Amino acid sequence: MRKLIPSYLRIPVIFFIIAGLVEYFVPSVEKPAFLEQPIVLIFLLLVLFILIAIEGVVSSIDNILFQSLDEAGKERYLAAQNKTIKFAWFDKIYAKLTRTKPLKEEAEIILDHNYDGIKELDNALPPWWVYGFYLTIIFGVVYMARYHIFNADDQYVELKTEYAFANEAIAAYKKANKNLVDVNTVELLTDASDLSAGRKVFEANCVACHMADGGGGIGPNLADNYWILGNDIKGVFETISEGGRAGKGMVPWKTELKPLEMAQVASYVLQFQGTTPANPKPPEGELVEPAENDKTESDVENQGDETEIEEETTSVEETTVAKN
Repeated sequence: MRKLIPSYLRIPVIFFIIAGLVEYFVPSVEKPAFLEQPIVLIFLLLVLFILIAIEGVVSSIDNILFQSLDEAGKERYLAAQNKTIKFAWFDKIYAKLTRTKPLKEEAEIILDHNYDGIKELDNALPPWWVYGFYLTIIFGVVYMARYHIFNADDQYVELKTEYAFANEAIAAYKKANKNLVDVNTVELLTDASDLSAGRKVFEANCVACHMADGGGGIGPNLADNYWILGNDIKGVFETISEGGRAGKGMVPWKTELKPLEMAQVASYVLQFQGTTPANPKPPEGELVEPAENDKTESDVENQGDETEIEEETTSVEETTVAKN
């Protein structure tokens, strides 16, 4: 059977069968197993190396046995070789890529070196190796020109691009999975649909204590700048989820409301800031400036970016003045 199928077909077929079995039995989610688990890639490369090594060892043994035959035995061996299945077009391509001499012509390239009966062949470098070497030179020249002469995007620019894509993916994930929110990941919701849903939750559960306009009754005033517990989206979310002060505060709503509903009503509650209720309850808690309360994480990040831009602009202006 081995004589019927050439080694250049046996190795890929066996390798892909093994790779397919590995992909089937090794669990993977979105990517192939050898990409998610590098150890699988190492295993497959080891399998490929072993397959090639086995073929090389077997071919070497065949060659040694062939050289040990007498002339009649060599003729019988070559005659048997000619009876195997041949892929003429593939054999021609393989011969051009390797430039190997047939067994019967190896005598032409045997060198004078002789070590205990082992002789050396003066084989030419395989064209595929030579062409690959030339390609690495071309690649090196193009790489140097692109990144060191024409200043193409470097690793820092690529990193920023990847961060931008990652932030978009995170935003899309959060938008599609709002019910996975908790006190650590909650963010201020500003969509009209979320605020409308928050208003319905507030009117159904919170009006009795805080009044419809947030002026306060049994519960504190939500429209002034005085806060007993949380004063931002995370604090309000936690107060709604875990309840207020022990013994005299609001009961926990985490068993009654879903995480998304708590995020929506917390965002709606913060909308009362700056409004004027009909009968506002006297202030309770500590005074918190509206600017601190109204800032979201994105506002802080944007402010940081603007500060960096202003600093860079100032630095450029100072340098220009100094030069003038």
